[in-house]
Amino acid sequence: MASTSKRDFALDEQRRDADHESFLAHRRMRWLKIALGISVIVLLAYFLIDVEPRHNGGSWFGYTLGTIGLLLIVWLSLLGIRKRKMTEGRWSLKAWTSAHVYLGLALVVIGTLHTGFQLGWNVHTLAWALMMLVIVSGIYGISVYATLPERLSTNRREMTRGQMVEALEAIDRQLDNAAQPLDRDDADLIIAALEQDAFRAGMTARLTGRYPGCKTRRAQSAFASDGSEEHERVNALLGRRKAQLDQIRRQMRLRALLEVWLYIHIPATIALIAALIAHVVSVFYYW
Repeated sequence: MASTSKRDFALDEQRRDADHESFLAHRRMRWLKIALGISVIVLLAYFLIDVEPRHNGGSWFGYTLGTIGLLLIVWLSLLGIRKRKMTEGRWSLKAWTSAHVYLGLALVVIGTLHTGFQLGWNVHTLAWALMMLVIVSGIYGISVYATLPERLSTNRREMTRGQMVEALEAIDRQLDNAAQPLDRDDADLIIAALEQDAFRAGMTARLTGRYPGCKTRRAQSAFASDGSEEHERVNALLGRRKAQLDQIRRQMRLRALLEVWLYIHIPATIALIAALIAHVVSVFYYW
């Protein structure tokens, strides 16, 4: 019984360590080593195997690399389906994602050497270019997923989105009350700031974090020049509102940076598969 308990405890420890392990470092970077091994073998074969008149996609070696690359691309594109099934073990989602990343990078070598550097204005080069776009967008996705979640958590300061909005609404109520004794022109500045939707922004504003049309900042600048007691109170509240808006907008920007790559990666993957079909059909048609 004691030995069984120790074994169960050891298994629990291993499971907890695996849970905290990054998909990039999964199983001591097993898939990185496999991808590097494949890349080295392909590179050595490319330089050691003599193909007449020169390496190209239409040689037997080019067909071999093309077949490997095609099968890899089809398999890698299945990750979205795989994410819907949560399992543990050798083919856990973490293992699959790790393989997706590193084998995807190996495609740079496999796909480029498949072309034999024979690139031109045709569907074959289009397929290669789309493959590189998918890989580059994937690299961006990896980098943001490695850095941005921590920044999102830090920016929230243990607040949920709902709590951030509630904090802004509380400041807005105080501003509305403070604006009551103001003259018409000053009150209009406050009303304009309060009526501006903090969550309504274009993609450019979300990604850059720049809001040149911010009416809260405009009102703050106007009230900063007057030293009256009423204006100082309103200016202080506007400063608090601007700080709360900045927190919300930073959160929106970080989430946009975290998600925008998918709007390139997924459509480019679909376009890549379509281009590959055209590439394969044209090759066999003219073969």
